[in-house]
Amino acid sequence: MGNATDREFSCQREQNSNSFGVLSSAAENARSEFARHSDSQNAIPAGDAFDFAELHYKQSGDELLQTLNKEMHLHIGERFDFYKSRKSNTESQNQGNHSKHSSDIGEASFSFFKAPVQNIIPHKSISLLDAYNYIIGEYAKQRTEKLRDIKEPKQARQFKANNFDYCTFSGVFTSRNDKKIVQHSGLMAVDFDHLPNLEEVRQSLLVDEYFDTQLLFVSPSGDGLKWIIPIDTTTTPHSEYFTAVANYILQTYGIEVDKSGRDISRACFLPHDPNAFINPLIFENHDTL
Repeated sequence: MGNATDREFSCQREQNSNSFGVLSSAAENARSEFARHSDSQNAIPAGDAFDFAELHYKQSGDELLQTLNKEMHLHIGERFDFYKSRKSNTESQNQGNHSKHSSDIGEASFSFFKAPVQNIIPHKSISLLDAYNYIIGEYAKQRTEKLRDIKEPKQARQFKANNFDYCTFSGVFTSRNDKKIVQHSGLMAVDFDHLPNLEEVRQSLLVDEYFDTQLLFVSPSGDGLKWIIPIDTTTTPHSEYFTAVANYILQTYGIEVDKSGRDISRACFLPHDPNAFINPLIFENHDTL
């Protein structure tokens, strides 16, 4: 394609210069990295993913980027639109909405599994408060300390898989399989791995503008975070919600999260973290029961 088209991809509309600057830059980088298709018989025009997107949508430049932004659930430049349903959940709660206030989220249940990770039959259902008490307690203290003393990555992964209890924060299951879900909890676990600035990220997440942190703790390895947040699966499927959240985090904090959070039945290992955070409203709700 010509230079004119390349310039269209890099140009920015003045009113969206900050948000779409990110997307335009990403598009330019992607065009240099993505594989290009070529056909010796010219049955299919040569080009990359963006060229095919232009053909498919019959658009180019910022118009195409805005369409891709919408279709891929990036929500760049539309941050308030995506999170509107979570902020105005009083009405939707009356309709059985899974996205609840913190006091109600505290009553949400999800499955708890005993080690090893090969055990896919849940031991029982627990709440956020149960998980919090487990994490700040002595249950996993010795195994967490031992794991962090292991320097060989493969040995550490094997030790964690064999010795750490875990849960599926996103729901109750008859067995750990996406198809075996009984009820979604209205929660999502987001993994931040290998953070060089762990405490800085932790503090930023606690005051995040759009998501009320329900539970936040250091990962078993000691160099990552587990962030438990409320989501609304009545308006957006879990996997699509994860995509939007992951893109929001990338845009806001410049961090790529673990893609395994897309799976509803993903296993989240429970370590020892005496400084774990739980939303105070969950305590208030528990005290009134």
